[in-house]
Order: sequence, then structure tokens, then C-alpha cells
Amino acid sequence: MTPKITRFLAEQNPATPCLVVDLDKVEQNYHALQAALPQAEIYYAMKANPAPAIIRRLYELGSFFDVASLGEIRSCLKNGIPVERLSFGNTVKSISAVQEAWRLGVRLYAFDSAEELEKLAQHAPGAQVYCRIRVINDGADWPLSRKFGTDTGQAIKLLREAPRKGLNPVGVSFHVGSQQKSVTAYQMAIGQAAQIFQTLAADSIKLDFLNLGGGFPTHYHDAVPTPETFGATITATMKELFRDNPPRLLIEPGRSMVGNAGIVCSEVVLASQRDEQGLEPRWVYLDIGRFGGLAETEGEAIRYCFQTPHDDTTAGLTPHVLAGPTCDSADVMYEKTPVMLPQELKSGDKIAILSTGAYVASYCSTGFNGFAPLDEYYL
Repeated sequence: MTPKITRFLAEQNPATPCLVVDLDKVEQNYHALQAALPQAEIYYAMKANPAPAIIRRLYELGSFFDVASLGEIRSCLKNGIPVERLSFGNTVKSISAVQEAWRLGVRLYAFDSAEELEKLAQHAPGAQVYCRIRVINDGADWPLSRKFGTDTGQAIKLLREAPRKGLNPVGVSFHVGSQQKSVTAYQMAIGQAAQIFQTLAADSIKLDFLNLGGGFPTHYHDAVPTPETFGATITATMKELFRDNPPRLLIEPGRSMVGNAGIVCSEVVLASQRDEQGLEPRWVYLDIGRFGGLAETEGEAIRYCFQTPHDDTTAGLTPHVLAGPTCDSADVMYEKTPVMLPQELKSGDKIAILSTGAYVASYCSTGFNGFAPLDEYYL
């Protein structure tokens, strides 16, 4: 909760639920990551929060953009981002999306399969392509290792094949998992990628860059390594494995760029003790839930922090199950591990959900159960 957000909430008292993002905090996060990895080009992962205000601010700071769909490409172009600053990082693209992206001028594409490589050869002839490899995601709250990425041997084979198909192989990418709290994950993944660079170099195929993906965390409950810690580890690992001939570095931060820059202001719809004896946790229903933007609470993977009007009371905290407002039984955020909240919480109380600048607005539904998507404010 930044002073700017606190002042906005006090002065404007916006209707809930709403997301409020401090753009100055986004800028601070950009500079912190840039200082920690000055050799890296930053490609903001738009899926974290595609708000035009964020896109424009980051472009002014020098950012590039990782886009995953035609919609994100068009949004960038509409907001004045040169097409040369875009990387089509989704490895699962429709033929029509590839054709239109190529027509619009996108020249850099990710892939992780022979089928996707063939699609690019046919519909984006001459494109620059990079292969995403599958790496261990241990230490990540939101693993991403099953759906995307190929193994090292297959990556070598596909990158060798690319020139024969008229494509330009330029790099390797990976993703260590979102909200990654272990610097070791980057060490291991860079080591895996280095093998590909060395093998292809022996075949006179010199790759231009290594894309470290995203994964850099934001602070929720647990302490996380600082950008400086990640930067020092990555820099040392690159020096050890690539010595005096390192490739360019690309990074795709999303959560770490915008997560702690925003809060959701919500209202308690109902606070209820559902058992007669009072032995079970109370249930608190908010006016925002999993279908309204808090999708990352699935499996209780991302655990947000909360501020309430009763935090200064002396009565203490008790376990609460936290749920959303819809009539879907899956709309429960935290039940397996209840949230410790003040017993005084009641209907009408405002609750701030902290560090919700990432993956809330972008996950917000289009009105499931008749509940409108949350309002957004960018300060």
C-alpha cells in the first residue's frame, strides 16, 4: 500500500471491488531489475497486467514487450509501441495469429515443437525463432513446466532444422516458474541452456541470445530474494558457463514488475459462523473471488496479504475461510489453510488485498454470474 494509493482511497472512496495501481512503483521495480541485471534487455510480460497506462510507462523507460496473442500485439501497437520491440513468446499460436503477426511486422517468435516450427516456416518465412526448453520449476509457487518447453536434445535438433526451413535460429528460452523463490533454479536452467549453445556452436550455428523468461517474485507473506540477489547469481553463472563470449540476455518479468504496485479494495459481503458450536473457522465472503480476478488462489498457490479496519484491535486474530460472492462452490480462495483475520470483521467492512497488481485485472472475468469485472485505476 503506497502513500499515493492510500491517499486515493481516502479521497475518492471508489466503489468496490477495484484495483488501484501506483505507476511510480512500477517504474521503481523496472529500475531495480535493470540495476540488478544491466546486461539484460527487459521484455515485460504483458499477461501480468496489460493496462495501457502500464505499457506506455514501461515503453518510456525503454522496455520491450513479451506478447502472447494477437490481442496483446494490437494493444501494443495501438499504444505506440514499435513492432520491433515485440517478441511473440507463446509457443502455441494459431495459423491465423502467425499470419497476422507477420503481416503486422512481428519478426521474433518462440517455438517448442517440430509442428510449431513448421507453422512458422510456412507462415512467417525468414522469421527469427528461439526454442523454449523445459526446466525444473522447484521453488516456484506457480509452476509452468508441464505445458510448455521441450527437452535439450529435441531443442538442439529443432534449432539445427530451422535454417533448412528458411528460418533464423537466434536463441533459447526457458521459464523457471512464476513466483520463483530459489536462485538455484536459474543456475540449473542456465546450465541446461549452455549445453545447447555449446553443441550448436560446434555445428557453426551461433545463437544470439538466452532468454531467462520470468519468474522473478514479488513479496506476499514469505521473504523472497531481492533483484540484486537474483542478478548476482545470474551474472556469476553466465560468466562461469560462457566465459568471455556470453550471449545477449533477455528477461521477461511480469509479476515482479507490477505485483507490489497494486492493491484490490474489496468489501465484506458476509461474515458468518456456520457451525453452532463455533469450532470451525468463520467464513468471510468478499465481493471479489476466483472468477473476479483472484484466479491465482487456485490450489491456494498464491497467498495474498490483507489489511482490515480492525487490524489495530486487541481481540486477536482467528482462522477464516475466504470465499468469493458467486454461487459457484469452486469460488473459494482459502479453506485448506484458513486466513488469520480479526474476529470483528462484518458485512460492509473494506478489506485491502495487497500486492495484487499482477494477474488480477488480466484474469478478471467478463461478468460471470452477473458480477461485473472490477474497476481499475492507474495513478
